[in-house]
Amino acid sequence: MKRLSILGSTGSIGRSTLALVEAAAPGAFGVEALVAGRDVAALAAQARKFGARLAVVADASAHGALREALAGSGIETAAGPEAVVEAAARPVDWTMAAIVGSAGLHSALAVLERGGTLALANKETLVCAGEIVLAAAERTGATLLPVDSEHNAIFQALDTKDPALIEKIVLTASGGPFRTADLATMRAATPEMAVKHPVWSMGAKISVDSATMMNKGLELIEAARLFPVPESRIEVLVHPQSTVHGMVQYADGSILAQLGTPDMRTPISHCLAWPDRMPVALPRLDLAKLGRLEFFAPDPVRFPALRLAREALQAGAGAPTILNAANEVAVALFLDRRLGFLDIAAVVEETLDRLGVPDAAGLDAVLALDAAARAEAGRIAARRAAA
Repeated sequence: MKRLSILGSTGSIGRSTLALVEAAAPGAFGVEALVAGRDVAALAAQARKFGARLAVVADASAHGALREALAGSGIETAAGPEAVVEAAARPVDWTMAAIVGSAGLHSALAVLERGGTLALANKETLVCAGEIVLAAAERTGATLLPVDSEHNAIFQALDTKDPALIEKIVLTASGGPFRTADLATMRAATPEMAVKHPVWSMGAKISVDSATMMNKGLELIEAARLFPVPESRIEVLVHPQSTVHGMVQYADGSILAQLGTPDMRTPISHCLAWPDRMPVALPRLDLAKLGRLEFFAPDPVRFPALRLAREALQAGAGAPTILNAANEVAVALFLDRRLGFLDIAAVVEETLDRLGVPDAAGLDAVLALDAAARAEAGRIAARRAAA
């Protein structure tokens, strides 16, 4: 039996992971710990259903409600940020890191520090603290598995025996709900329009990131951390069918691609069973029915987030941390209807301009810079909203 913990169990990635566990052969997996943000009812139901030993809610004020919901079950409960990290540090065979945003950084590091196997679905961990995360994995011998469909596709297609033979890697993007929209439409976009993804079913934050294409910018930075390819050889293409999830081009001109139906259970199952594979009951890709595969260069005018992410990666130091923090603030304000859609990238760009490229050596420096960037982005957004 493979013992596992799921950090972010009530989100879309966590629910998909548990669906795979439920569908697997009896006794294949056992659940040690489940961690959620504040959805006590869903967390308690999951913990009872899967026989978790520990249930943790990140919101410390919700501990009483969690204890009450699990009374008589024998399941241990805890709450608060420290409890989340302690849950991640428990020795298990495999951990899913799916806590959204920079809030997932400490718990992901706790897994790596104990030398565990970490399935990483949180982009921000590598974006904000890539050097720290990779150094921890190397020091302890931990295994880092990419869950994002694009990075998982590259992981499957990548032959790393001789990195010099890798000519480039290609990340694909659906283009989101505004792929063909004009600037006037995007300027007037509402949260309801932005989260209505044409292909994937995702949470609100990542759906907005897809609409701005910031998600692809974050994935660009993540890919540069994960794979032995410099930024200049990482390409992004818009692929509306969302069937080709990633490609690797080699020095002989060959291109290896990973294709599949757009469902996160495929990359999750690949990580869950790695280095093996497991059967998954999903609709199979019918290429004849699909008929065509299209690829386009992204529009830098309508989607400036890609440029901002590439520039932050090139600048290095604390720039990616600033990019991510400012984006999180701007997206939250947009979802709260306090900022326009096109203002999201504008706030991120101004925050980057104002804070420059400060050093971010060490976790404390990263967290301090993250806080400073959030505060600056909040001020910039408030000024723009009042204008």
